[in-house]
Amino acid sequence: MIAVVLIGTGNVAQNLFQVLATNPDVDIRQVIGRKKAHLNFALGTTKVATDLKEILPADVYILAISDEAIPLVSKEIEGIKGLVVHTSGGTSLASINNHTRCGVFYPLQTFTKGKMISFEAIPLCIEAKQSQDLQLLKKLGVALSKTVVEIDSEKRKALHLAAVFVNNFTNYLYSVAEDICEENEVDFNLLKPLMKETVAKLDDLTPLKAQTGPAKRGDQKTLHTHLSLIKNKQQRDIYTLLSNTIKSTYGEKL
Repeated sequence: MIAVVLIGTGNVAQNLFQVLATNPDVDIRQVIGRKKAHLNFALGTTKVATDLKEILPADVYILAISDEAIPLVSKEIEGIKGLVVHTSGGTSLASINNHTRCGVFYPLQTFTKGKMISFEAIPLCIEAKQSQDLQLLKKLGVALSKTVVEIDSEKRKALHLAAVFVNNFTNYLYSVAEDICEENEVDFNLLKPLMKETVAKLDDLTPLKAQTGPAKRGDQKTLHTHLSLIKNKQQRDIYTLLSNTIKSTYGEKL
């Protein structure tokens, strides 16, 4: 059984806690957070603390905290025995290099407050300074997920960048689409089957081959009609930029 102390109380920490606390191969000994009120999700299941000086012994210490806080907390627990890992996609292993035993345990998924996600299908990207610790992270990873991948800091940063494109930027475009629907009194839910199929077909096609729409086929009439319907300048600029980018990949500019 792997003994774990979880540091953090945010979305990632809460999701990790749920999967760790219910796994028979893991003993989650403690959750540490800055504010007592934020530790309610762990009360009754394990020990909690608000002071890092009260940290308990463990095999793995998981820093599920903001990128900015990682080196600060890492310094506060310097000298602790056990493997110290963070869960950030965009932060290098070097940020916690003050520990002899350090690593990364990055779940590649979007986490939202109040929504618990099954870890079984979440890719876990791992890295460690020492080979024996990499094996420990693999053991912990396979207890939670079907996909555990060893990846170094530079490649993980690139993966995190790609994730921003497929998740954060895409979700923002969903919000733009929702605004357009509301402005024109159209039900946004009508778009959800299209959104799901856009992702589903990537199981069979590359994104380059899956591209459709007026920009790809060079339908100038439809493109200009759409632009005439968009009242918000920022949205017009986004539409024009994306259409021109697609057209430069497949053909002429807008």
